[in-house]
Amino acid sequence: MMAYVLLLAGYLLLNVYIVLETRFWLRNAWLNSTKQKAFKVLLAVYSLLSLIPVGGAFLPDSSFKFTLQGWGNLWLGLLVYYAMLLLVCKLIWMATGRRKLKHPEQKAALITLVICLAGSVGLNVYGSYHAQDVKVKEYSTVIDKSAGDVTSLKIVLLADLHMSVNSHIETIQSMVNKVNEQNPDVILFAGDFFTSSYDGLKNPEEYEAVLSQLHATYGVYGTYGNHDVVETLFGGFPVSPIEDAIRPVEMDEFIEKSGITLLKDEVITIADGAIQIAGRIDGERAGDGTDHRMDADELLSGTDDSKPLIVVEHEPWQFQELGDAGADLVLSGHTHDGQFFPGNLVVPFFNQNGYGMKEIDGVTSVVTAGIGYYGPPIRVGTDSEITVINVTFKG
Repeated sequence: MMAYVLLLAGYLLLNVYIVLETRFWLRNAWLNSTKQKAFKVLLAVYSLLSLIPVGGAFLPDSSFKFTLQGWGNLWLGLLVYYAMLLLVCKLIWMATGRRKLKHPEQKAALITLVICLAGSVGLNVYGSYHAQDVKVKEYSTVIDKSAGDVTSLKIVLLADLHMSVNSHIETIQSMVNKVNEQNPDVILFAGDFFTSSYDGLKNPEEYEAVLSQLHATYGVYGTYGNHDVVETLFGGFPVSPIEDAIRPVEMDEFIEKSGITLLKDEVITIADGAIQIAGRIDGERAGDGTDHRMDADELLSGTDDSKPLIVVEHEPWQFQELGDAGADLVLSGHTHDGQFFPGNLVVPFFNQNGYGMKEIDGVTSVVTAGIGYYGPPIRVGTDSEITVINVTFKG
């Protein structure tokens, strides 16, 4: 209940701020007593539009709800950048020390509003198109262990497809094509196939058919993420209690039909037993209404310290525990690299590794920006990407 209240309160404050700031610039530009009615009409229209994300979050599941959810995510993207641009303009105005614009400057107030609106629309249009342009990011690393006759391994790391109301089958097809072009030895998914719903994805069988086209020498494996459950989201944030975050059987069936082998706190071997791969249950949403999963020591207790050990962990954390338990390489997603500016500047302050490759607590961590998005379906300042990791074994 507290999550509901806090998010709705935050959303209300955002809308109040936008209305007040918009009225400030309109008042300086052209708003007078004869135009108050026009402003009230605009306010009424804005109020109705602001209810779209609320309906998309809290109405019972239906095609109407999922339609509102899709449009609500677009609306949130517009609000975020419009509010940010209003804030920048207000700070510039305050820096001049003025309380009111003089008559010759009133056109500047109207131009300011136009810039804020056009800037928000432009950034969202760009972000929507850019989010569908899948890039290839490549890293190289060395594991100082022997893998028998295998001297190298090409891994393609995928994460955060977030298939839901704003997904595009063309983007998933582009991802698959780029992955297969790499001729990978193994493909690993680091969770968040879905966005807290299965029914919100239209024509899931089409996505299954596309994902089943993935090919790798040693197979395709994956783990679930914190959004691979059914829960209530508002603006990309979960507001339902963890005990209600249950994974429906349809998700498991989808993954199986897509040709992906799920690792739920399991360790497998590839390359005739020469390389070990562990997949962890998500530590935030396990899918059964809890956050219960094996500790790193328990999961990796039966592994061979002399052989390379790769761990797929949706959220990039617990590096010390994984390193102490014998992990050499930890592959994650979750952060989206902040998804859209200025999120990409904030993410590093809340994660040991917010994006890219880093050596942390004796293990090599690789965090991909992922393919999809949650909340606003945009990417600004970040890329949708597949991540190629070329591993060399020296033992």
